[in-house]
Amino acid sequence: MRIEKVYFNTEDGIELAGLLHTSEEHSEDKVILSVHGMGSNCLKKRDDIIARFATENKISYFSFNNRGQELINTVHTQDGKIMQGTVFEDVLDSYYDIIGAIKTLKRKGYQKIYLQGHSLGSTKIVYTYNKLVANKQSEILDSIKAVMLLSLVDLVDVVKIMINSNPQVDIVDLAFTKEKEGKFDYVIETEVPFLPYVSVKTFLRYYRDNGEINFAQYQNNLFEYRELNNIKVPIFMRWGNNKELISLPVDKITSICKEKINNPNKDISYIDGATHNYVGKEKILANDIMNFLRKV
Repeated sequence: MRIEKVYFNTEDGIELAGLLHTSEEHSEDKVILSVHGMGSNCLKKRDDIIARFATENKISYFSFNNRGQELINTVHTQDGKIMQGTVFEDVLDSYYDIIGAIKTLKRKGYQKIYLQGHSLGSTKIVYTYNKLVANKQSEILDSIKAVMLLSLVDLVDVVKIMINSNPQVDIVDLAFTKEKEGKFDYVIETEVPFLPYVSVKTFLRYYRDNGEINFAQYQNNLFEYRELNNIKVPIFMRWGNNKELISLPVDKITSICKEKINNPNKDISYIDGATHNYVGKEKILANDIMNFLRKV
């Protein structure tokens, strides 16, 4: 397996970088584009293992650091640097990150792109796909041949965990107060391991201004899953059942998704014993992904 470091710029002027894994022959025209989750990066053991399985099956693998990399980081722009990371990012900006990565891969000659997201990365992929549909960007949509969502979370539930984990501070009231003062970058301390700090701007996107990303409402029996049903290419969904970021039993969630998602080419299940990050179960996950892609 070969690894190449790839730099690219988004349409809104952010410089990002990722790792392109290819087979020794580098003859493949198919590639998995991996989008990491909250506070994460492209240097995960999970990515390495999936990349190895993929390249052995003549599929390249591109994992990149989006602007939500780590908790706090700086990204380069045309005018200098800005603070980003999970603490400061606006999840809607992920559209530019993913489109930039897709266009970079297309310029490298890839004709079939499989989008893969983990956790918040899955949210970003569904949001981006739906924006492409709304904007009728058929040229990019035609290159997307499958969507793979790992541990897609219910963002409303995640925010509830964040609020309830810190009873000493009324996070909502604090966020509204700082918003009125114009202090959108004010950082609120929480007591949740996945997001111990969050800016007012980012918190309000998840808590209040979430209409475009609130499409995994597992506890809402009347929810129609319109955004997920807008995905017309084959769809793959997986969760773990050990310390997963979900408030319902995983077999209940998979049952709901199998019923509500109308895609005829869906592969929806969970991996027994896997955590939210699939630690120790990466090979099982990678094998499931390869079995899915062989049918695409």
